[in-house]
Amino acid sequence: MKKAIIAKKVGMTQIFTPEGVVIPVTVLQAGPCKVTQVKTAETDGYDAVQLAFGEIKEKNVTKPLKGHFAKAGVTPLRRLKEFKLEDCTLAAGDEVKADIFAEGDKIDIHGVSKGKGYQGVIKRYGQHRGPMAHGSKYHRAVGSHGASSDPSRVFKGKKLPGHMGNVNVTVQNITVVRVDAENDMILIKGAVPGSNGSVVYLTDAVKAK
Repeated sequence: MKKAIIAKKVGMTQIFTPEGVVIPVTVLQAGPCKVTQVKTAETDGYDAVQLAFGEIKEKNVTKPLKGHFAKAGVTPLRRLKEFKLEDCTLAAGDEVKADIFAEGDKIDIHGVSKGKGYQGVIKRYGQHRGPMAHGSKYHRAVGSHGASSDPSRVFKGKKLPGHMGNVNVTVQNITVVRVDAENDMILIKGAVPGSNGSVVYLTDAVKAK
């Protein structure tokens, strides 16, 4: 069965292997998640599981969602996310915890990157700056936009200043270093998209090596 879970990014730290090698890790609070709906190819045209995660006050939940949670037999939760999982053995009302993954698993992590606001081409695309001497009139500008009379336009794809970050990002083939089932924690090797406290989605790696 393919696996998936919703998690919250806690922060980064480091651990040491028995050989003394340091490994930078991101700590994720993974679940517990509740199964609120199971879709099948017979009834819905595809196989999927809908998970819910995160505490929320019942007064902040709309009536349609209250009915949706009541039908599944679970208390209202903040986040709902559907995962396409084939050969799923889960049922509505089941609980998915951090131990669904194991040490050494390869996973993909989906999240929203940190927003950087409006940035220039040097920070946004890593372009070079001009000479910083007093005589130079070109320092951190974009540079040439193209010829004047021909083609008399800016080509599509020209890298220009603009909004940076705050976009959906998927990091593939990340290794699970450690799983703390008792505290619902998963330690992931390396960095994870988003700021501390943001929600990320963990799935089996589609390009596992």
